[in-house]
Amino acid sequence: MDKNEEKKREEEREQVVSPWEVSSSGKIDYDKLIDKFGCQRLDQSLVDRVQRLTGRPPHVFLRRGVFFAHRDLNDILEAYEKGEKFYLYTGRGPSSEALHLGHLVPFMFTKYLQDAFKVPLVIQLTDDEKCMWKNLSVEESQRLARENAKDIIACGFDVTKTFIFSDFDYVGGAFYKNMVKVAKCVTYNKVVGIFGFTGEDHIGKVSFPPVQAVPSFPSSFPHLFSGKDHLRCLIPCAIDQDPYFRMTRDVAPRIGYHKPALIESSFFPALQGETGKMSASDPNSAIYVTDSAKVIKNKINKYAFSGGQESVELHRKLGANLEVDIPVKYLSFFLEDDAELEHIKEEYGAGGMLTGEVKQRLAQVLTELVERHQVARAAVTDEMVDAFMAVRPLPNMFD
Repeated sequence: MDKNEEKKREEEREQVVSPWEVSSSGKIDYDKLIDKFGCQRLDQSLVDRVQRLTGRPPHVFLRRGVFFAHRDLNDILEAYEKGEKFYLYTGRGPSSEALHLGHLVPFMFTKYLQDAFKVPLVIQLTDDEKCMWKNLSVEESQRLARENAKDIIACGFDVTKTFIFSDFDYVGGAFYKNMVKVAKCVTYNKVVGIFGFTGEDHIGKVSFPPVQAVPSFPSSFPHLFSGKDHLRCLIPCAIDQDPYFRMTRDVAPRIGYHKPALIESSFFPALQGETGKMSASDPNSAIYVTDSAKVIKNKINKYAFSGGQESVELHRKLGANLEVDIPVKYLSFFLEDDAELEHIKEEYGAGGMLTGEVKQRLAQVLTELVERHQVARAAVTDEMVDAFMAVRPLPNMFD
């Protein structure tokens, strides 16, 4: 094996990004990921185009590059400009009762897309996937799906434009027919190549990818899109989900559908720093939407990795290393005000602002966000969940 190939293999071992594992020996190299997955970088011209077409300022996640990669977004915008509508599809694997802030990112962004483009949305809860991967019982997976649905609804989705479904409840009929069509087009070798399954994985895992693929096709939802088989689909998701949709895009034209378009986000870092992934088994690696103001403040002060210097004296002289500073990273996700964020970066980077002050501002921002979410979630009743999950037509979905 030549040196270059060895180096490449070494780098691939250092950085693993799949739907079930995200790990890296250093920071995730997103340029390398774009090359490996074959998607495109989302550039300023696309952000400007979204602003022009929607007539509203681009979302914070768009203008600050949180959503940084795409597949065929230009095609969706092109069609939209000509008066063709599309629908949104996103999802959640319900493996834990409480969501952390990283889980909220795709939903906050999807809500903006729904409002800005005035389009319908389907949200898949893959309770079947979590039952197979996390060794949860069927009943527990279903319970978690409903609990997670309450957090999703609390993000403010419009019930007249949104259908939330759990796989255990909904898969069948037209949806299942599409699953079989997809499954026939993907060989075992291909699925192993994309997802890295081994001989030790049970066949449930190997058979799951079509389940996540087919919400990309409008005919999977006859109660919504009957007779609209050529409706395009846009999928906002984190980039670790890309392998599913590479497979889907490969198959789509062969079974008579448009390839779904994707808009993909980077990962929300753990409190301990960008090499870590937030782990459900370590409650201190993330801020949860159930955390109290006191817990949030304590987690930030105690665990949020700082780029500040070791002493005040040194910090005043050298300033903070913003590249590794987690409080600044979190503020760039959730502090709306661009001017204030720039001011903090300048002052903190030059040593004028101390770590404690930045952490204090972050605690305020996150406490507001989380408390707002808690109020919204407390208002979500079981009847509301039933309403969002009812299989029904949405007559005003494009209004």
